[in-house]
Amino acid sequence: QVRLVESGGGLVQPGGSLTLSCATSGIAFVIFDMSWYRQAPGQERELVAQSTSNGFTNYKDSVKGRFTITRDNAKDTLYLQMNDLKSEDSAVYYCNGVYDPYNYWGQGTQVTVSS
Repeated sequence: QVRLVESGGGLVQPGGSLTLSCATSGIAFVIFDMSWYRQAPGQERELVAQSTSNGFTNYKDSVKGRFTITRDNAKDTLYLQMNDLKSEDSAVYYCNGVYDPYNYWGQGTQVTVSS
């Protein structure tokens, strides 16, 4: 059974930090391209950061320099370190794993940035 389980979300003040984790099981994590997406109320789901199986990383422009995506292939876990959080970062954050034709999603974790 494939599972992607996000954790680490919560309420944080503007300027604060959070680290999200995505623990996976049932997939060959090392060969999957892994990503973090987010979806705010009334908005479409958007790509935040990507970590490919060959080591390439890519970020949404608005999070460059603030967010860092990493992966631990030994632990089958994906991370997103988020610093200097802003109110516009508030959303449900989803973990995604792709290895054609397989495409898996986690259930999401809420991040709320508010004073």
